[in-house]
Amino acid sequence: MTARIYKPARTAMQSGTAKTKEWVLDYEPEQPRMVEPLMGWTSSGDMKQQVRLHFDTKEEAIAYCEQNGIAYQAFDSTPQKRARIAYSDNFAYTRRSPWTH
Repeated sequence: MTARIYKPARTAMQSGTAKTKEWVLDYEPEQPRMVEPLMGWTSSGDMKQQVRLHFDTKEEAIAYCEQNGIAYQAFDSTPQKRARIAYSDNFAYTRRSPWTH
């Protein structure tokens, strides 16, 4: 039973930084997922795949794993710098590529 500790990335539907400041602990799957022949749904007998723990800091997540004897892998995340572009820059005279439809 191995756990992954990481900071989740932004979803495609987010423009802000909601839910990206906390650390998440997920368990690695112990059993492979299988497709049920009747309905075609994906299922697994591993109940730990449903567990997701949230922590404020990476150190809290590591302390939890060490306290409970859980093997873990901690992944560092590098924050991506977002370019701030104003809407008016789309129509600037000094724009490099022409704005067309």
